[in-house]
Amino acid sequence: MSASLESLLRARLDPLDRLSPHGATRSDRDLNPDWVDIAAPLKPAAVLAPIVRRPEGWTVLFTQRTNETPAHPGQVSFPGGRVEAHDADAVATALRETEEEIGLARRFIEPIGAWDRYNTGTGFSVTPIVGFVEPGFDLSLNPREVADVFETPLSFLMDPANHERREAMWNGKLRAYYAMPYEGRFIWGATAGMIRALWERLHGER
Repeated sequence: MSASLESLLRARLDPLDRLSPHGATRSDRDLNPDWVDIAAPLKPAAVLAPIVRRPEGWTVLFTQRTNETPAHPGQVSFPGGRVEAHDADAVATALRETEEEIGLARRFIEPIGAWDRYNTGTGFSVTPIVGFVEPGFDLSLNPREVADVFETPLSFLMDPANHERREAMWNGKLRAYYAMPYEGRFIWGATAGMIRALWERLHGER
């Protein structure tokens, strides 16, 4: 299964040397088409979706953000953040932010591709990068940004039966969103939306 999944990822993700700022985008409006467009200009950002190649089954590593961080406090997210002027590209941003946030050294990561950018209601245009991570790494969390890290089986995330569609009131309007609860962790919002978009990229019609 791992070999076939790796082949699928490499075949269907966008090549990292040909990332386009005008490619496909997803957003919170996917489930809320009556919303007005997300306010521009959007701030460019990038995240790493770290797929840890555990012998017992591949997992995805997530961060649980602190309640004090300005962006998405307390939420589950991929490691990543805003593009800085000195970053060569989105991959550089994702790798830099991952090392700064959780101390995952770049030598353990093989970036392999990207998928649809995700525009958030908080004003970011996020490029998600898939990276294979070899086990054996040590982590050092930045306590100002990350409260905890955890891993979730990739097989769980890539099962559409686990992509729950929920609704809640937000700013006086009913908002629909994806949620993927797993063992006491609540993966939802933009992160869950990106996971859903990855599943559609890999298994949807092309």
